[in-house]
Amino acid sequence: MNRLKVRRLLEDFFMEDIGDHDVTSDFLFPDDAEGELHFVSKQPGIFCGMEIIREGYQLLDPSIMIELYTHDGTEVRSGDCIAAIQGPIVNLLKGERVILNLIQRMSGIATLTKRAVETLNNQETKICDTRKTTPGLRIFEKYAVRMGGGVNHRYGLFDAVMLKDNHIAFAGSILKAVDIVRAKLGHMVKIEVETETESQVKEAIQAGADCIMFDNRSPEEISTLVKFVPSHITTEASGGIHLNNLAAYRESGVDYISLGALTHSATSLDISANVSIKQRRPNYESI
Repeated sequence: MNRLKVRRLLEDFFMEDIGDHDVTSDFLFPDDAEGELHFVSKQPGIFCGMEIIREGYQLLDPSIMIELYTHDGTEVRSGDCIAAIQGPIVNLLKGERVILNLIQRMSGIATLTKRAVETLNNQETKICDTRKTTPGLRIFEKYAVRMGGGVNHRYGLFDAVMLKDNHIAFAGSILKAVDIVRAKLGHMVKIEVETETESQVKEAIQAGADCIMFDNRSPEEISTLVKFVPSHITTEASGGIHLNNLAAYRESGVDYISLGALTHSATSLDISANVSIKQRRPNYESI
């Protein structure tokens, strides 16, 4: 993740939650009171969010010391300590909720992605995400997909052309849509075409699409349609695919399967912050 963008987003999230001050912690504890928080996983899963812990607490207070006991993409068990954070109590508590919310969300997405990769169980077909992300959290959610073993689809409308049914309907045909866009694009931008029928697949091939998506097609239909596609064109299956039917697409022959559920339906991993009151340890390494 881009460190500057992460810090900028965290600044906004802290401002939303803290505002001018924390009327509970600021009034309850003196500035020099110190303590320690342990982030502990309360269920098994894939952890994601090291940089959130590091950057978040360093942003609030550079004097805070952090020890991380796991890495992004690593499996954690129930009861595992993820990190120990030591410093002024007021700042430990100010950052707790924002940081926990993010790492729980990211770890949940990484965990669900790992399950999807294992369910598909096909190294020739990659699991990827979609743009169905939480506004403001896309950089974190797409990173979490990678940490779970998936890959990223386009980040936004700006980095790849994706001609969906409404684009094609307004343009008049796949051929017209691709020709118009191709004439105005630079050579570095790829064009993906969403298809639903055999005739649309053949038209997309004729138009010179870089990638063809089979939208809302059954595994059997995709197995038939993919045979028409030359090997230099990337293929993708999408629409109506979820963990319960994902295994049925194992032998469909596509290069990618995109799942909106990775980001819009992931359940946050349960992680808690446990308190320990103690003096600063001089042998802690500041991160």
